[in-house]
Amino acid sequence: MAVVGGGIAGLAAAAAVRRGLPTAEVVVLEAAPTVGGKLALAEVAGVVVDVGAEAMLNRRPEGVALARAAGLGDRLVHPATTRASLWSRHRMRPMPRTLMGVPTDARLLAESGVVSPSGLARVAMEPMLPATHLDGLDVSVGWLVEERFGREVVDRLVEPLLGGVYAGHARELSARATVPQVVALLDRDRSMMRAAASATATTSDAPVFAGLSGGLGQLPPALAATPGLEVRTGSTVRALARRDGGWQLLVGSAHHPEHLHADAVVLATPAPASSRLLEGLAPHAAMVLSEIEYASMAIVTLAFRARDLPATDGSGFLVPPVDRRSVKAATYSFAKWDWVRQAGAAADPAELLLLRCSVGRHREERLLQRSDEELVQLALEDLADAIGLSVRPVGEHVQRWGGALPQYAVGHLDRVRAVRTSLAAVPGLAVCGAAYDGVGVPACVASAEAAATQVLTALAGLGE
Repeated sequence: MAVVGGGIAGLAAAAAVRRGLPTAEVVVLEAAPTVGGKLALAEVAGVVVDVGAEAMLNRRPEGVALARAAGLGDRLVHPATTRASLWSRHRMRPMPRTLMGVPTDARLLAESGVVSPSGLARVAMEPMLPATHLDGLDVSVGWLVEERFGREVVDRLVEPLLGGVYAGHARELSARATVPQVVALLDRDRSMMRAAASATATTSDAPVFAGLSGGLGQLPPALAATPGLEVRTGSTVRALARRDGGWQLLVGSAHHPEHLHADAVVLATPAPASSRLLEGLAPHAAMVLSEIEYASMAIVTLAFRARDLPATDGSGFLVPPVDRRSVKAATYSFAKWDWVRQAGAAADPAELLLLRCSVGRHREERLLQRSDEELVQLALEDLADAIGLSVRPVGEHVQRWGGALPQYAVGHLDRVRAVRTSLAAVPGLAVCGAAYDGVGVPACVASAEAAATQVLTALAGLGE
């Protein structure tokens, strides 16, 4: 069988097929020169760190289970701190306790200074408002939270949180697809704040996030080394067609085409690529996938000598987009991950401290058209205002992620159902990845394993 796409979803799907059917011959076809997708490592001032996703949810089992299955269980680690701040209205402010931006304590919200007195007066009305009923409808996260708490809570709390995950805009993202736990609050209490406080009070004591000592970017090559997998990079799949009860894939350039035959296929590619491959096979699925928009962003990683970096607090900070800064978030990697601090100390007698800044939201591509040097300068200017930084880094790296994050617009769950309903009529073909059920590593892995189960069922039918 063939898996198209060598990101975390494609590799997870291929590994799952091998686990389910050890005799299966599985080839992974990846267009890029390397596997991994949005999980990647790079060397900055002699320290190898993540320049893509650096953490995965620990409270969902799929990601950490996959790391263990890939032989990386002894490298699983948890952040030393996840306490972030909000850089809002020219001041660093403590992040008030929220459930995905929904305040859980009016007093702590007031003490944080994130919301103005008029905004706090609007928040104080929330417990007295009539219950909000969606009656099965999907709405934007921004609409739902603004309906309950007012505009400022959306602008100052929800937007920076969602911007970090989706690089999107709260008033466009689907509430049911991106924050189902917030939608569920509507059934718990008339007051969303009371419901959020109750939900967070019963949260598990298990760490929220996990990573890998040495970087999460170690996971893709470990999966690619799964016995029985053939992984081919630089292999673009240009067409997919039914042939002789199976599938024919056209791989390579027009000058050097190659035809591969497979009994089953998993498409683990972004929505636009999957749409093109499905045009002649499942036209409705192709059309729906073509409607999914993507956001581009960049990670600017900087290394400083310990003596040169001003004092910092916590794991980093988020920035509300209404403050019109270039940087939307900064992570003090040296404080968040013990292994990063240790690697920096080992790389230089002066002890290097590494941090990273995230730049770019949906439809902000103009910002990302600037050169690497300009993006570094923009990050340094924001850090100067935010934490008083006044020195140049001893190392820097800019990682651009073009079209990296699918935007779950209102109605996203209906679109995903439509795609899967359309593909149900095409046996031996499945889709998975960040475009469907979540952009985080565990969600992508769950999507991949569901696709693997689907094609394994089809392969079993061929053997009957």
